[in-house]
Amino acid sequence: MKFIGALIFSVAIVIAAYFLGHAYVSRANPDGVISVTGAGSENFTSDLIVWEGTFSRMNQNLEQAYNQLNRDKETVRQYLLGKGIKDDNIVFNSVNTMEQRENQYQNGNYVGSYFKGYELTQSVKIESNDVENIEQVSREITELLNKGVQFNSQPPRYYYSKLADLKLAMISKATEDARLRAEKIAENSGGKLGELKSANMGVFQITGQNSGEDFSWSGAYNTNDKKKTASITMRLEYEID
Repeated sequence: MKFIGALIFSVAIVIAAYFLGHAYVSRANPDGVISVTGAGSENFTSDLIVWEGTFSRMNQNLEQAYNQLNRDKETVRQYLLGKGIKDDNIVFNSVNTMEQRENQYQNGNYVGSYFKGYELTQSVKIESNDVENIEQVSREITELLNKGVQFNSQPPRYYYSKLADLKLAMISKATEDARLRAEKIAENSGGKLGELKSANMGVFQITGQNSGEDFSWSGAYNTNDKKKTASITMRLEYEID
């Protein structure tokens, strides 16, 4: 009797293991469902440029430093206006004041510091749709050195004002690409594409054209290049009839 009971128990374990394993496979690979990923991309040229730069003056007398900086500000403004930049596109930020001191040492030991003067710095920002002109000005800005202004220029940043419309177009392209892939897979498997069960959008990426720039899991947003490439992915799940 003990042998028969053990035999029955062993058979029950085998049968249970079979059904549990079969259930796991069924859940992992549900019948009649296909998942596909489609991609869409578009090349475009930026239509908005943002360019910034700073200029500064240092003087032991704070009032004189401010007057000198104010004259430089007007020189910068007139220079930019002369280059065809509209006054509405020129924004001067507030003046930053910093007291400059220099450490003194004797025989390698710190003995204190002395006051060098007040350094006043001001930045200017230009935002314009006249991309080519601002690019040219940013390259020629060293001409201000001949006018006595020490101007430090930053690289321009490039943006696109119709980004929302571009993103919608990319989603449409990626969705259509995924649907065509799904139809082909269904056709090759002898089935027919059924209803859409789910659609999930991937990361929206903007990279420089021909830059070799890597994609990011959080989404790349290139501002260094005027010519860019936008791309996006869509993951769709369809039923198979």
